[in-house]
Amino acid sequence: MGCYGDTYATTPNVDALAAKGMLFNKCWSNGPVCAAARTTIIMGMYPPSTGGEHMRSMTQMPKGTKMYPQLLREAGYFCTNNSKEDYNLAKTKETWDESSGNAHWKKRKDGQPFFAIFNETCSHESQIRTRPHEQVHDPKGVRVPAYHPDTPEVRQDWAQYYDQVTLADASAGKRLKELEAAGLAEDTIIFYYADHGSGMPRSKRWPCNSGLHVPLVVYFPPKWQHLAPKEYKTGGKSDRLVSFVDLAPTLLSIIGVQPPEWMQGHAFAGKFQSEPQPFIYGFRGRMDERYDAVRSVTDGRYVYVRNFMPHLSQAQHVSYQFQTPTTQVWRKLYDEGKTTPEQSIFWTQPKAAEELYDLQSDRDEVHNLADKPEHAEVLAKMRQAQESLAVKIRDVGLLPEGEMHQRAEGTTPYDMAHDDELYPMQRVLSVAGAASSMKPELNAELKTAFTDKDSAIRHWAAMGALMRGKVGVEQLHAELLNAAKDSSTYVQIPANWALAKHGSDAERTAALTALVSLADWSKHNVFTCMSALCAIGDLGDAAKPAVEDLKKLPTKGESPDPRFNSYVSRLLADLTGSTPEFEPDATPKAEMPQGKKKKGKGKKKVE
Repeated sequence: MGCYGDTYATTPNVDALAAKGMLFNKCWSNGPVCAAARTTIIMGMYPPSTGGEHMRSMTQMPKGTKMYPQLLREAGYFCTNNSKEDYNLAKTKETWDESSGNAHWKKRKDGQPFFAIFNETCSHESQIRTRPHEQVHDPKGVRVPAYHPDTPEVRQDWAQYYDQVTLADASAGKRLKELEAAGLAEDTIIFYYADHGSGMPRSKRWPCNSGLHVPLVVYFPPKWQHLAPKEYKTGGKSDRLVSFVDLAPTLLSIIGVQPPEWMQGHAFAGKFQSEPQPFIYGFRGRMDERYDAVRSVTDGRYVYVRNFMPHLSQAQHVSYQFQTPTTQVWRKLYDEGKTTPEQSIFWTQPKAAEELYDLQSDRDEVHNLADKPEHAEVLAKMRQAQESLAVKIRDVGLLPEGEMHQRAEGTTPYDMAHDDELYPMQRVLSVAGAASSMKPELNAELKTAFTDKDSAIRHWAAMGALMRGKVGVEQLHAELLNAAKDSSTYVQIPANWALAKHGSDAERTAALTALVSLADWSKHNVFTCMSALCAIGDLGDAAKPAVEDLKKLPTKGESPDPRFNSYVSRLLADLTGSTPEFEPDATPKAEMPQGKKKKGKGKKKVE
């Protein structure tokens, strides 16, 4: 965005809005992908507390809560959404007055106050790779981040992304002109923000600054500036740390309604605005068909990333992401040994258990300071911040997704997580932290965890052995053999995964057979099936003996959402070499406006 100092960008409408309003320098989307980010916004709660961190998890809302538009409607506002929703929580019919491609504030009653969202999809990930494309921004002018290889394909993708952002800016201009034409420009408070970081790989889906940092521009007309953030001034810039979890309580505060206690964000404007917060937080759960568990936090300068599954690379094969030319050429160069150390981090397996980056000296987050003695104090502070939030919100994402649903049967994941009998959260956090620390001296602690009465503890014990590779399997061999036949499939999977990688020949064969059986959707739920297929995928060539059996597995079954069908089929296609099925991971293609570009080269106006 030009208003943020990017001289390559062409964003005149948002730049003008920022000039008469104020922008926030440090805003995070909390989730680095559309559905996770939007789930945060709609509730004012962190999805790892509601079970909504996973793509299309479609969990139930916590008891006694409402999506914020319903609260605005109850206060008399006409609320519309045009048109993308993509929440990971099942919404109620009372959420919006209208949510469709035709939704508009103009449909309100005479004199009725309104709240309206307009979601523009022209800068969606899919539009970066759409070909043919008439280039507007010159690829030669792109700043290629240190983590990307500098190739023509990468430059074109980045330049095309800038073209699409310019289209999104033009759409914003159209919406602002509608307000002016109706005589409402000086009576309407405006928020402009992006969905998450850019749609490029290592931005979208990864919860570091490049995947979470978004523009946030606000405008409070003079007559309403008593409701603005305390630091608000025309053309100003705020260093207050804000994130998407803060938007719902902020909106309620602006209309004079005290945010309910169950909201986990902090209002930064209005009657009930809070003091600036010391940290903002990010998370990563399952991204389409691939599982992961990552948490992150920033104090505005340092970014801390905690990987609870460090045995998996940042670049797990999410099929949708691999359609982007940058991803393809980047992978090819890595396989050929032609990437720099900075460019190789994305593909490296295992990744570090902890990462720490200094945005002041390392804007691209490629120099991990977590093992530097001089940064020990900062690391400890950031680690404590992450753990404190996990305990405060009772992070339910530390449970395997399927087990979360099992434990929440008859209630909701959030409410289940607040029952220590159903979810001994702090014990699970402790063992998950120990298992994923990769410290070999913790094997004795993991040995004890294998016999715990709680299956989540046993799950993390098996994961700990798996993550330590051959040494872990050797030292915890007897425990893994027992775990491979555990009553919980979510203990069986990591145990068999470990044995399939590092056991004896006979154990590898038996473990692979077990994993194929666990991947059978006719025998197990979709979460067990996907988890098993992800494990098989990590085996590489060792999984080849199972290819013919994998081809016979069903690609459809019961699930929270029809899109799981494509997730399972993508995993099976990846393992068997067939063609994957694709369901749009966001707005249907027909709803994605392409816009009209003027002909010519270089930076030119887009109408």
